[in-house]
Amino acid sequence: MQVIYVDTLFLLNAIIDYFLLLTSAKIAGEPLKRLRFAIAAVLGGLYTVAIFIPELSFLSAVPCRFAVAIWMVLLAFWESSRLLRQCLIFFAVACGFGGGVYAIELLGGVPLALGSGVLYSEMDLKIVLLSGAGCYVVLSVVFARFGTHHGGGHQLCQVVIGIGDKVIQRTALVDTGNTLTDPISGQAVPVAHIEAIKELLPATLWQLWEETGEPTEFLAQLGQEPEWQRRFQLIPYRAVGIERGMLLALRVDKWLIDGKQDSGRLLALSPTPVSDGGAYHLLIGAK
Repeated sequence: MQVIYVDTLFLLNAIIDYFLLLTSAKIAGEPLKRLRFAIAAVLGGLYTVAIFIPELSFLSAVPCRFAVAIWMVLLAFWESSRLLRQCLIFFAVACGFGGGVYAIELLGGVPLALGSGVLYSEMDLKIVLLSGAGCYVVLSVVFARFGTHHGGGHQLCQVVIGIGDKVIQRTALVDTGNTLTDPISGQAVPVAHIEAIKELLPATLWQLWEETGEPTEFLAQLGQEPEWQRRFQLIPYRAVGIERGMLLALRVDKWLIDGKQDSGRLLALSPTPVSDGGAYHLLIGAK
């Protein structure tokens, strides 16, 4: 008779669920909300423990498994505008991980899962977790192409933006067609939907923008905020149907693309969304 340790069962499956959520988020180009992923993973770990309680054995039924998986996705990605797509990606990653576990079982000759399909092994926990981490790396590489936008070399990346002690993380699209530059320094300027950086602005400034809604008028009424007045400027741009236009630009203190530091960056602010589906919030040039 096999003895199952509850703490090992919970910890192992919670960690693996976290890796699955993290992988599916990277594939879909979603913001990496690690705390939400952890909460959803805890739900998955508790579920694996619950199905071994005799009174709750009904939870092992397939509909219950699907329901819990969907709840995990909702907890992790409830702000996403593409929840259905995220669910499908999560299930695809989970299936791929299951195949990886099966391959490890065949190669190692030691079972890594119980008859109910729950991940568990009497092997050293470190070995099992290292195997899981290996599967995570392989899945990230294999599925990485689904996180890119084919045609023109477009791809998604994570950007961290900060002003003072306020920091946010957003998803950006690398767009070779974005050639916007600062006419003074010649530096490339990313473009963000202004609502995407709302959290970085004081309530008074956001109220002023809502009242004016126009870059030049906004700057004209910014005199009462001298500190912020130095951060804003206008940048000329051209677009389809617009021969000469002006965008409001904001200088931020912190700018990281996939963890690479780049401080003192100008960020152009678009009054309209830069993505029709909400999958990303910024446009950055290929450079």
